[in-house]
Amino acid sequence: MTNTVSETYANIDFSPILALTDDEVVTHSPVRDIRLASGKVLALITLDNGRDHTRPNTLGPATMAELGQTLEALAARAAAGEIHAVGITGKQYIMAAGADLSDISRVGSKANARLVAQLGHKVLGSLSELGVPSFAFVNGLALGGGLEIALNSTYRTVDASAAAIALPEVFLGIIPGWGGAYLLPNLIGIENALEVVISNPLKQNRMLKPRQAFDLGIFDAIFSPATYLEDSLRWADGVLSGAVTVERKNQPGKIERTVKWPVAIKVARGMLESKIGTVPRSPYVALDLLEKARSGSSTKDKLEGFAREEEALADLVTGDQFAASMYAFDLVQKRAKRPVGAPDKALARKVTKVGVIGAGLMASQFALLFVRKLQVPVLITDLDQARVDKGLAYIRDEIDKLQAKGRVDADTANKLRGLIHGTTDKSEYADCDFVIEAVFEEVGVKQQVFGEIEQIIADDAILATNTSSLSVAEIGSKLAHPERLVGFHFFNPVAVMPLIEIVKTDTTTDAALSTAFVVARGLGKNAVLTADAPGFVVNRLLAKVMGEAARAVYEGTPVERVEKAFGPLGLPMGPFQLIDLVGWKVAAHVQDTMAHAFPDRFYANENFHALADLPEIVEKDKGGRVTGFTKAAQKVLKPAVGSDPVDDATILRRVQEGLAQEIHLMLAEGVVPEVEDIDLCLILGAGWPFIDGGASPYLDREGASERVFGGTFHTPPIRGIDA
Repeated sequence: MTNTVSETYANIDFSPILALTDDEVVTHSPVRDIRLASGKVLALITLDNGRDHTRPNTLGPATMAELGQTLEALAARAAAGEIHAVGITGKQYIMAAGADLSDISRVGSKANARLVAQLGHKVLGSLSELGVPSFAFVNGLALGGGLEIALNSTYRTVDASAAAIALPEVFLGIIPGWGGAYLLPNLIGIENALEVVISNPLKQNRMLKPRQAFDLGIFDAIFSPATYLEDSLRWADGVLSGAVTVERKNQPGKIERTVKWPVAIKVARGMLESKIGTVPRSPYVALDLLEKARSGSSTKDKLEGFAREEEALADLVTGDQFAASMYAFDLVQKRAKRPVGAPDKALARKVTKVGVIGAGLMASQFALLFVRKLQVPVLITDLDQARVDKGLAYIRDEIDKLQAKGRVDADTANKLRGLIHGTTDKSEYADCDFVIEAVFEEVGVKQQVFGEIEQIIADDAILATNTSSLSVAEIGSKLAHPERLVGFHFFNPVAVMPLIEIVKTDTTTDAALSTAFVVARGLGKNAVLTADAPGFVVNRLLAKVMGEAARAVYEGTPVERVEKAFGPLGLPMGPFQLIDLVGWKVAAHVQDTMAHAFPDRFYANENFHALADLPEIVEKDKGGRVTGFTKAAQKVLKPAVGSDPVDDATILRRVQEGLAQEIHLMLAEGVVPEVEDIDLCLILGAGWPFIDGGASPYLDREGASERVFGGTFHTPPIRGIDA
């Protein structure tokens, strides 16, 4: 006879993890009885940690233990005939943001990590064994365990205004471990589950909107926020009385389980290998769990699925990748929101109009971002009206797309179009408070345009350069007031990448710097303060990566071998794929800048410029991975390429030790205050994986730090738990 969830977990001692809850912000689970229109009684649990919406409900061990006791009491009441259903919802705007990651990250042993998963399965799994139907009323944010509460319930509704719905665990180096990896594919089908569990987390942790989650079949009903709870209770009463029939069109049938399921898993595995390589563990562990979930939806199958999740979670939580992910998560959630070195925001100049010098693609992207986020007048100029008109057309077209997708309404779209203005008349910069250039990456050009604009703008207006590697002080050296100039370096694509490097020279005023930080925050970006050093942070280190890749090719190593050699770094793309994205001319220019500044440490080759002049340089597979050079590129390369190819291990060792050396020197030079700022820049500006924690924890683990300077960047190094 198959055990129930309650029987399976009845004799497990959870005291080791309950002893770790001294500083847990407990989410309580008070209950009130609601008599429905039919006369039936629904016992409604409202999860609430007693804090405002800025501190979401989380599900630590003490919280789960209390919820478990609450559900046991309700099961007894159901058996006595006192209640006919159980509902569970959250405090205003929030169901739950999942497990408390700070608790999970200090479990101390693999056995304790397994207990965390088992406690979740015991408590949430009991939602399906109360003796009466359970209803999850998801009234707001539901991430990870918050969504798994709903998945373990018999029925689910969602508020149409809920902030986000997701299972983000793979993004953090773990897996949905409280039923999600088993229950979700059995509810919405394997292809939909692959999207939610694996694809979305790997797309910069993409979340679902309530309507999307409903359409996938995660929820049985969706209601407007104005009367969400009332409508949900009325709907639940209809389900209990039989007046409402719940249909789940995406629930997998026999054909999907036997035919479509294995095909979908095979395709997904191939896509993962092509897109992210084989270094990240959590996506592949999640894939294996989803594959095995096709066994069925009986109680026996469910308990076996839970057991698989427990072992997988225990293994991943105690591994290096999760430890590094928690370090990265802390950087993004805390350090990024409180930039080190940012002056008092009260010193910032109020920005009522923005000027963008240039009307090319980058300038147009800037203008679109400024007008959309700041909603102030934005001026673009260029050498002739044709270029200006082309820039304006691009911006208006992008606004049209935002409106078509429902991301802005018609009134807002019209307002944004009205705020954008383009001209060749530079005198219109006179009333701009903040002017940024997006012109050719050459010191003389930037000096010239700023020299012209300085004669027009107010004395206290701020000038910003988007240079990717040039000296900000040199750019401003011919200005009458260089103290108002700041580096304001975006990353491509401008709308997506969350980092801005704000560069301070020896003369930059606190007012200019404060304005830059306030503007960056207004744009929805994270800003990191850097010194005025060649390449700043991100491009200096990417130039090391790309330079070592180029060195290996010019020595005679096939490009596809070089791309493969960089795989263990875990970067989202290989070095030549990255060069192709940022642009070969830009890459060649950055390499020249770095090689000129540090000729003994950075590699550059004149042949690189000849390559950059070609329209097509590399060939790629369907996944975007570089597979070789075009025939035209091979012809250009041939005279410059040697006949001494190097092996994968040598290439990887060179780049590891080169990065370790460069980061060590950057800290000594004071480019940023601490190594955490370098890792934050790499995560936000270069897509460096969370599972590495940026570069420094990875270099510590690989021994590169010890080999280069006889120490580590972190003491003790950021590692998983061996036990």
